[in-house]
Formats: sequence, structure tokens, C-alpha cells
Amino acid sequence: MKKYQVVGIGNAIVDVLTRADDSFLEHMGITKGIMQLIERDRAEVLYGAMESRVQAPGGSVANTLAGLGNLGLRTAFIGRVHDDALGRFYAQAMEADGTAFVNPPVPGGELPTSRSMIFVSPDGERSMNTYLGISAELGPEDVAEDVAAEAEVVFLEGYLFDKDKGKEAFIRTARACRAAGGKAGIAISDPFCVERHRADFLRLIEHELDFVIGNEAEIRSLFQDNDLDADLARVAAICPLVICTRSGDGVTIIRDGQRTDVPVTKITPVDATGAGDQFAAGFLYGLVTGADMAKAGRMGTVAATEVISHMGPRPETDLQALFRDNGLI
Repeated sequence: MKKYQVVGIGNAIVDVLTRADDSFLEHMGITKGIMQLIERDRAEVLYGAMESRVQAPGGSVANTLAGLGNLGLRTAFIGRVHDDALGRFYAQAMEADGTAFVNPPVPGGELPTSRSMIFVSPDGERSMNTYLGISAELGPEDVAEDVAAEAEVVFLEGYLFDKDKGKEAFIRTARACRAAGGKAGIAISDPFCVERHRADFLRLIEHELDFVIGNEAEIRSLFQDNDLDADLARVAAICPLVICTRSGDGVTIIRDGQRTDVPVTKITPVDATGAGDQFAAGFLYGLVTGADMAKAGRMGTVAATEVISHMGPRPETDLQALFRDNGLI
């Protein structure tokens, strides 16, 4: 038995959430419904403009690990925070949620812990303004190969792919895990990042990974066309397992050439933050525990539905109980 069932590597970001209507977003010059990177001075202005803030450890893969911890799996996170108040909060909160935070906060230097100001509209859309800070500096020196080797699965966050050192960290993590008999996969995370590094993304998927998770826009971004079915087939030709979330149209999974389509029940979200992250948590739980693809996909949709029913990117109820209620375990 390996020490960890899932090890994630990604941005360690403190999420700061508040509610805001469209007029506020317009007044503050915030583009609705997307994630945009901002500089430190802009981050301070937006933070000061937030009322009734809710603070929580975030980051895409870290959110997925929180969902897996809720489901009782053994997890660890490879990330980079500064030794400041937010960084210590982040590390302690991850540990409190049951995920080993294997890299201690980094002392010295000028870059603070990363944070994302998230403004949630009445329709559930989230507008994310992210200052990357120190997390974007994660590199291969932050990857302990013995941690990756002790993972059944490692899960990579596409947002980190913008820097060469992030790419090197991914490859080091994936190779250490696979060499020890584990599996490695990625959440594509951002179609714009793919557009900047398309050849490297495809090379990573083909030569270093066992599975890839993305939404429609992210899968399409790999090949620069508008034919989703053709693009899924092209990814499936170079990767054994491809999972595509299609919003209200369900989930498509292709494993070793076999396609499975999983329907979803449409609901109006309270807050869409973390939907993809928790889908990944549910799906990975199914993958690690040996569920078939239809069941694993359904686990993903149940976890995603739970998280969009309340504020915040992490589950607030017992996901195992929800899975039992839905006949999944």
C-alpha cells in the first residue's frame, strides 16, 4: 500500500470570496465570469473593496484534494507558499483538512503568498482576480521524488504550465510516480495557457501522462478547431483516458477507445466556483477505488453539484453520504 492515494501539484492560493452585483463589477473594472491575473497593487485595491469576505485555502488542484479528503482518501499537496500570515494559514488549513502539505512555507524573498479575489454574482458566476505571488515560482526543486513515488495517482494543475520551471516540476513528478507504478494526469485548467504552450502540452499528454481532464473549451484548445468529437478522438489517440466535462450536456469519457457518456441534471448554481475541481475529486475517487467509468463520471457530477449549491469551492457536506444516497457506493 502506497502512503498516498492521490498527490496533487499546483498553485497554493488563498481564496477570498464576496458577493457582488454586475454594477459593482463594472464600477471596479472587473470582467465577469473569467479568471484574470492581476498585479500586487491591483490585488490590494480589490481586497480593500471587498465586504463580508470569506477566506479559504484554494487553488484548483488543492480544492480537488480537499474533496478527496472529504471522501476519506490519503492525499498530499506539492505547493509553494511564503512564510507569512496567509502562507501559514494555508499550510495549516490544508493539514486540518487531512491533506499533507509537504513543502514548508518559504522564508525570505519579496513574493508573498498567492491570493485570488473572487466576486460571486447573483446568478452564481464567479469573477476571479488572481495575484499569483510565490506559488507561480514552483519548480522541480520543490518536488520530492519520494513523495511522488509514494502516490497511486499524481494530479497536475495546468495553470502552472506557463513557466519552464513549472513544466519541469510536472515532468519530475509524473516520471517519479509512473516509475514506481503509479499513474499521472492533468487538469488542463486554462485554454489560454494551452494556446501559449500547445506543443508542450501535447508532448506532455502523449509521453508523460495516463489521463487528462478538461472542459469543452480546453479540449478544443489543444487542436485549434471547433470539432469537439474529432478533438476528443485525437486526444484519445495519444492518451489512454480522456475526460471532457460539457456543462449541462454531461460528461464524455474515452478509456482505451471505449466512449462513455454521463448525463447531468441541470441546476441553477449558487456559486460555480470549484465545479470542475470537485468533479475531478469525485472522478478520481472512482478511479482510485476501481469504479467503472460510468460510475466514476457520476461520482464527479454528484460532487460538482454539491459544490455549486453553496458559496465556496470545497464541499460542505459528506460526499460519501451523497454517493450512498445516489447508489454509487
